[in-house]
Amino acid sequence: MTVLDRETLHASLQDPALESIGFLNEIMGCYPDAISFAPGAPHPDLYTELDATRYLDRFLAHAAAESGRTPVQAGRLLYEYGPARGLINGIVADALRRDQGIDVAPESVVITVGAQEAMLLTLRALASSPRDLLAVSDPCFVGITSAAGLLGVGVVPVTDTAEGLDVDALAEACRTARRANRRIRACYVAPDYANPSGSRMELKNRRRLLELAEQEDFLILEDNAYGFTAVPGTELPALKTLDTGRRVVHIGTFAKVCFPGARVGYAIADQDVRTARGSTVPLAAELARLKTAVTVNTSPVCQALIAGMLLEHGGSLAELSRARSALYQRNLTHLLEALDRHTVAGLPDGVEWNRPGGGFFVRMRLPVPVDAALLEASAADYGVLWTPMAPFHPGGGGTHSLRLSCSYLDPERIDEGVRRLVTFLRAKISGATGGGIDGRTDGRTAAVVRR
Repeated sequence: MTVLDRETLHASLQDPALESIGFLNEIMGCYPDAISFAPGAPHPDLYTELDATRYLDRFLAHAAAESGRTPVQAGRLLYEYGPARGLINGIVADALRRDQGIDVAPESVVITVGAQEAMLLTLRALASSPRDLLAVSDPCFVGITSAAGLLGVGVVPVTDTAEGLDVDALAEACRTARRANRRIRACYVAPDYANPSGSRMELKNRRRLLELAEQEDFLILEDNAYGFTAVPGTELPALKTLDTGRRVVHIGTFAKVCFPGARVGYAIADQDVRTARGSTVPLAAELARLKTAVTVNTSPVCQALIAGMLLEHGGSLAELSRARSALYQRNLTHLLEALDRHTVAGLPDGVEWNRPGGGFFVRMRLPVPVDAALLEASAADYGVLWTPMAPFHPGGGGTHSLRLSCSYLDPERIDEGVRRLVTFLRAKISGATGGGIDGRTDGRTAAVVRR
C-alpha cells in the first residue's frame, strides 16, 4: 500500500492554521453539549424557513422578462454550466450601486464560490513572480493567509490597531520589500469589524490607505463580509466607494446576509488589463478565465436562489440584510453586557476584552497562554468553547488571546456561556503555568500556538 509522507507534499498542508482548525472541530465533536462561542457562522434561525422554490421562480421570471426568453428557456439557465463570470452579475452590480455607491458595470463582476474563491483567484492573478508579496493585517482572517500559502505567495503581516490597519507600518513594509528587491503587490484588509479582531478602519485611514496604494503601486483586496452589521447611522463608505483610481478589488459574500450553504460570493475587479493585442479587458474577465481551471462556474441554482432573495427585497442588499443586522447588533450588545455583568465580582488581573461596534467577534486577552490544553479544560470541565487567536496571527502573536463569536447563539445561551467562561477563568487562570493548565502541553498544543 502506498504511504505518502506529509513532508513530501505541498508545504501548505503543514500550515498551523489547518491543524488548529482541525483540533477545534475535534473538540466541538467531543463536547456537543458545550456552549460554543467558536463558530463565526450566521444564526441558523435566519434561514430555517427559506422558500427556495419561491426564490428560484422570482429569478426565472426576472430572467425571462429581461432577456425575452420563454419560461422554458429561462429554466434551462439552472440546469446548464453557465458562464464562468456568473449569471447574476447585473443584479449584484445594481445592488452595490444602490446601497453602497459602488458604480461598476456587470462586466467588472465575477460571481464566485464564496468569498474564498474570490480571494484565491485574485491572488493567483496578481502574484506573477516570487518577488510579489501580500500584505495582511495582523491578526487576519485565516482564509486569505491559507490561500497565499497554497499559492506560495509570501505574506507580510502589518499591525492591526483599534482604528484598523496601521498605514504607516504598511508604508514601511513597502520600503523594506523594495530594499530586498521585492514588492508589496496587494494588501488584504477588512475595514469593517474585521475577523477576528473586530477592528474598524476610520475614514481618514481609509483615505490614507488609498493614497498609499497609489504611491506604492499595489492593489487593495477589500473584504466586506461584516459591513452590513453597522448600527444605522454609523456606516462608513467602503474602500471601493472611495476608489477613484481603481486600486480596490472588492470581495463580498452572501453567506452572512443570505445563507452560507449557497456558497455564493463575488469580486468587483474593474481594473483594466491590457492584452497582447493592445485592447483592454476588466480584471474580472481574467479572474473568470482562471475560474474555468478551478471550479468552472458557480452553481446556477445557487446563484438563482441568491438573486431571487435580492429581487424580493427590491434588489437591495441593505433591505435584505436589515433584520439580520439587527439580530447581530442585539447579540453583540448582549455579549458585551453579559461580560460586564458577570465580571462585576472581578476577574484575575490581565483579563481584558475589546468593545467593537459591529461584526460577530470580541477579542479577549488573558495573562496565560491560550492553547489547546486551556481550550480542552474549558470544554471538558466547564462546557464552554471559544477560538484560540494564535492561528490568526501570521506575525507569530496572539498566544494569550481568544476570540468569542456571538453570531450563532441566542441571548440566553450567550448569558449562560459567559457565566461558564467567567467561572472557568476565575478557577483556572491562577493555577495555570508554563505551556498550559498546570504546565501541561502536548503536540496539539504546540500546533495551535505555533504561528
